[in-house]
This record gives sequence, structure tokens and C-alpha cells, in this order.
Amino acid sequence: MQDFLRRLPKAELHLHIEGSLEPELMFALAERNGIQLPYASIDEAKAAYQFDDLQGFLNLYFQGMSVLCHEQDFFDLAMDYFRRASSEGVVHIDMHFDPQAHIQRGVALDVVMSGLLRAKQEAEGSLDLSVGMIMAFLRDRPAKEALEVLEEAAPYWDQLDAIGLDSAERDHPPSKFVEVFNRAKEIGLARVAHAGEEGPAAYILEALELLGVCRIDHGIRCLESDEVVERLHEQQTVLTVCPLSNVSLKVVDELNNHPLPALLDRGLNITISSDDPAYFGGGLLANHLACAKAFDWDEDAFIELNRNAIAEAFVSASRRKDLLARLDALAT
Repeated sequence: MQDFLRRLPKAELHLHIEGSLEPELMFALAERNGIQLPYASIDEAKAAYQFDDLQGFLNLYFQGMSVLCHEQDFFDLAMDYFRRASSEGVVHIDMHFDPQAHIQRGVALDVVMSGLLRAKQEAEGSLDLSVGMIMAFLRDRPAKEALEVLEEAAPYWDQLDAIGLDSAERDHPPSKFVEVFNRAKEIGLARVAHAGEEGPAAYILEALELLGVCRIDHGIRCLESDEVVERLHEQQTVLTVCPLSNVSLKVVDELNNHPLPALLDRGLNITISSDDPAYFGGGLLANHLACAKAFDWDEDAFIELNRNAIAEAFVSASRRKDLLARLDALAT
């Protein structure tokens, strides 16, 4: 199974590029940029990659990105993950990135965008990898600020695939961001949102009804509401489930108790992603391997999960056709 899962063409719809920052690269960028980290060694930094909840993770996450200062830093960050993912059989990544987290540190939007877009171009030219771009907004920051960043990003609208909504979910309902998402719709951008991770199932309905999202990131708490499950099933709205992330953030106590099998049993449109792989125990391959062990899924189950992901990915029609053909070849 391990060899099969490595060879399987995998698509990831829920990846935060800032959350792919490994301690080794963090130290290298800190040295390059003259930044003093609160860790004496890489091993000490790795030990710090432990937390008790989403807020604990976010504190570490924002601290880590302090080393990202220049265009080359963002390029190196993205390429480091793209190379690693490609070597593990990942063929497509829809990449969330958080411009507000950098702008509020004094890093210009142009710096962020130029580095990430250069990495996307490099990856698509040199690796068997396609990359979608999701500009995510921090739900614990003012909605007015998110709208201002979206307008500032006008020169890049044609290079974005979607906007997203992430960060601390509790007490920050999707309804707070209706104006931002309406503006994105006017621009012609797809919309996705984190909902139903630490927040209630009601946030999933808000994201669907008020924000017009085509995807729910996480969404596992939908099982708390039959109404929400029925809505997701009827629309076949994709859920980008992140198993190892859910365990790391104590959303579930252990993978064996994860609701993934129950979500599939309800006929929902499920995909698997890694979320923030540097912090949550590994990338997409690691998540596949963990699920194989926890749920005893066969090869066909993983083919279907990745068929769901490729069908929903922000990718050209020709690339989608090619990737689906590769899956069909494995299934026969």
C-alpha cells in the first residue's frame, strides 16, 4: 500500500504555504535575514512544534513566518514544499496564502505575490505539478481590512483562482465577511471558506448561503446537524478534510476516531489534504498513509478520494483531463 500511495497521483485542495515552513528552512531564512529566533537549535524548534489547540498553533505559525521578508524568501518557501510534495506523488496543489499576515509585518503585497507566483511558474515548468492560488483572509482581522487587501490585489486578480477564509474560527462567523465575498464574486473569483472545524455546523450553512462558497475547508462538524449534512449531500459541496491536522489540533482525539468514514458513509464529497504539513505531522502522502492504517481502506478508496480532489481542483481543463486519465489507468 505504501508504494501504491506514493505512486498515486494525488491532489491537495487545502494547503497553507506558510504552514509548510520546516524548521530547517526557518533557521536558514532567519540567518539570511538577520533575525533572532527564540530557539537555540533546529531540534529545539522542532520540539516547539507542539500545541494544545488551534490558537496555540496559530501563535507558533505567525511567529515562524517572521523570517519571510523578501521575494526570495517566499519563492524559497513555496519551492521547498513543491519539490517535497512532487517527490511524494502530489500532482496538484491549491495553495492558500495569507497576505494580511505579511502586510501587517510591513511586507508589501507585491513582495508576497511576486515570490509565490515565481515559484508557481517554476514548479509548473520543472515539476509534474500544477498550482492553484487562493488568497485567504484572516477571520480574526477586520473585514474592512480584508476588502482593502482584495482591492489592492487588483493587478493580480487574473492570476488568482479563489479567495478563502481561515485562521481562528470561534466567534468569527462567515457572516462577518459577506461584503468581501460578494466583491470576489463580482471580480469572478471562486470562494472557499474554513468552517465546521472548531466552529459549529451552523458556520457551514452561513458559508454556503451567505458567502456562496464552492468548497468547505474542514467541515467535519457537519455531522452535528442533519440539515447541514443533507445540504452538503444535495449540492455535493466538497469538504477538504485534513486528518492529521484534526488530530494535532485536538479536534479529534486520535485518528481511529476521526469522522472521515462516517462522512463517506453519508455520501459526502470528501477529499484529503494536509493543511499545515510542517506543524501537523507531514504532507499529503503522510495523511494518506495514516488513513490507510487507521481505516484499512483499499486502493480504490484512495483513487476515489483523489478523483474527487482532481474534479474540484483549480486547474485547466486539459490538466484535469490528464490527471483523471492517470487515475483511470491505475483503477483498471
